[in-house]
Amino acid sequence: MKIELDKAAAQKIFHTSLQRLDVVKKRLGRPFTLAEKVLFAHLDDPSGQTFKRGEAILALRPDRVAMQDATAQMALLQFMNAGRKTTAVPSTVHCDHLIRAHQGAGKDLPVARDENREVYDFLKTVCAKYGLGYWEPGAGIIHQVVLENYALPGTMMIGTDSHTPNAGGLGMIAVGVGGADAMDVMAGLPWEVKHPKLIGVKLTGKMSGWTSPKDVILKLCGILTTKGGTNRIIEYFGPGTKEISCTGKGTITNMGAELGATTSIFPFDNRMEKYLQATKRGEFIQLLEKHASLLVADEEVEKDPDAYFDQVIEIDLSQLEPHLVGPHSPDVARPVSDVKKDVQANDFPNTLSAALIGSCTNSSYEDLERAADIARQATAHGLKAKVPLMVTPGSSQIFETIARDGQMKALEEVGASVLANACGPCIGQWKRDDIQIGERNSIITSFNRNFPKRNDGNSETYAFIGSPEIVVAYSFAGDLHWNPLKDSLQDSQGLEFSFSPPQLADELPAKGFVSEQSGYLSPEKGRDGEVIISPDSERLQELTPFEAWSGDDFERLPLLLKAKGKCTTDHISPAGPWLRFRGHLDRISDNMFLGAINAFSEKAGVTLNMETGEKDQPISKVARDYRNRGMQWVVVGDENYGEGSSREHAAMSPRYLGAAAVITRSFARIHETNLKKQGVLPLTFIHCEDYEKVSEKDHVSLKGLSSLSPLGHVTCVFHHEDGTEDEVELAHSLTEEQIEWFKAGSALNYLRAKNR
Repeated sequence: MKIELDKAAAQKIFHTSLQRLDVVKKRLGRPFTLAEKVLFAHLDDPSGQTFKRGEAILALRPDRVAMQDATAQMALLQFMNAGRKTTAVPSTVHCDHLIRAHQGAGKDLPVARDENREVYDFLKTVCAKYGLGYWEPGAGIIHQVVLENYALPGTMMIGTDSHTPNAGGLGMIAVGVGGADAMDVMAGLPWEVKHPKLIGVKLTGKMSGWTSPKDVILKLCGILTTKGGTNRIIEYFGPGTKEISCTGKGTITNMGAELGATTSIFPFDNRMEKYLQATKRGEFIQLLEKHASLLVADEEVEKDPDAYFDQVIEIDLSQLEPHLVGPHSPDVARPVSDVKKDVQANDFPNTLSAALIGSCTNSSYEDLERAADIARQATAHGLKAKVPLMVTPGSSQIFETIARDGQMKALEEVGASVLANACGPCIGQWKRDDIQIGERNSIITSFNRNFPKRNDGNSETYAFIGSPEIVVAYSFAGDLHWNPLKDSLQDSQGLEFSFSPPQLADELPAKGFVSEQSGYLSPEKGRDGEVIISPDSERLQELTPFEAWSGDDFERLPLLLKAKGKCTTDHISPAGPWLRFRGHLDRISDNMFLGAINAFSEKAGVTLNMETGEKDQPISKVARDYRNRGMQWVVVGDENYGEGSSREHAAMSPRYLGAAAVITRSFARIHETNLKKQGVLPLTFIHCEDYEKVSEKDHVSLKGLSSLSPLGHVTCVFHHEDGTEDEVELAHSLTEEQIEWFKAGSALNYLRAKNR
């Protein structure tokens, strides 16, 4: 088995959890939700911890760290400077992000291994030196592999990918973080997070027909929007939870990231037991049953949820319709029956150019069996997919099992191509030969994210998201005006036929998974060896510590950018072709703010250089010019700034090129923490309308920095070109320790100083 958590280690975790939880129970004297139980059972100091949802900072001790190859590079480059010989908790690296989808798994994987050889060599050698497990390219997508091998109810993990909450489908508190947070935990420090508020989602009824677990989260995205879960945990409860398979639960918790949620979690049940048994982890079931009280909410919570959750939402699975969300945002939700109307009303391209299924969100055995059911119906009527249909298995285990059991054959018979067991088009690693940049087109996927440029680098690709079976059905019509639930198609004989809803699929293979997995290198604790980094590499660059704060206020710093509207981490540090530079801070910083919309020009990726007077200059170029002149600078952003991926490059690149502060109407959780870790001040307007006071040629002063204190304010002065000024108050969420990070220049500088 590919786990460094045996039964004895799990027993120790639960023993410690019971002790910590008993302390908190005595302090608070009330029933707990499931999320609270797992959180409080992992407190670093349960007797001294302050509790206040939405305000207090919890210091926690996660049991595990998981990293994907794109973000692991920077996390491990930082860890190498932390002064440890091995990681403090079991940790793994999964090579899934750097494999470009182009010609299918057989051709794409060798190309990726060749193109990314120096990155893989670095990751493999650093894992061997410091005792991390290493999953080679092609072994699978991080979240699917974690679910199959590492996730365990009642435990806690952080991961350097925003969709880490996928493991919540197996009852785990699993949170996406930046690499600096992962580095802290691997270095033996507690992990800090704002005490989350709680959203309870009560599920009743039972799904049938076309409705799938994907539709639960797509419906919820429409209700809560992309910022409705910020600094909140979504906890599912009610009788409907038992009607959803373990991997279906994983689909739902995976996409909680699209709501901005800290994480999402389901209670332990027999569907989870079945999955653990099927993935050869039955040894844990008796232990879990013994500690069942830790793995579900207290009875009082379900009886009176409004008394324990900050918000309660109810979804009746019996009434839930299949949904499509998009384009350009996962919260643009509507039932499939309303898609035609919305497409026409908004003039979206109705003709599909591609259909894609799989990814970390929807590549379970159950998902692919339901998709294959639609393909078999089409084959029976002599049909082939009208548009390219691509399938991304989540792991080698899934790949080998569907190859044995026939789902792969059923999909290939209708024209589907099978991609590598990797992220591929979901993360922007998709080399398209059919569409030119700037060409308007629509695609349909079963992925999780659909921001402009997300899948193929083309801002004019309109991406819609649905369940795998809905996506496959649409591939035969090739048209969003067609409704798979009720409209017909012509078969090969010219006769009309309609798809039937997919048959109830086995959630687990009757013959068991093909579990002889390859591509895994187990940890070898404390092994001596050299970490491979070529000195002239364009892919990897050893880190130089950032400079400490000077101790002075920031006076009249130039405004680099005022971003308008949605400014995700994809806008700040795009992926796609830039993934190859994730380990080279200088090189990847050339992409900084490429997708950000300048509020003054309405153009993406360009700004005014106030020193030279040149307009519409690449933002990274202007930032470098300011830095080379010895100047720091400030960025102003809109609401939910930094939503989306956990990539810390969106904080490291600004810091590297001279950012002193980012001032916004509001921040997404992970990005705000990433800025703090890198020594950039994340500040928010106390009065959101003050955003409108910022002008293009402003210089910014931030005063009172020497007296920074938790929950305090910072005075900001916008110095306008005409000599006038606007003074506004800014808030921050820095703790005492985070203020020390700022003073030291970064959290890593602070850690290094403590370890001397």
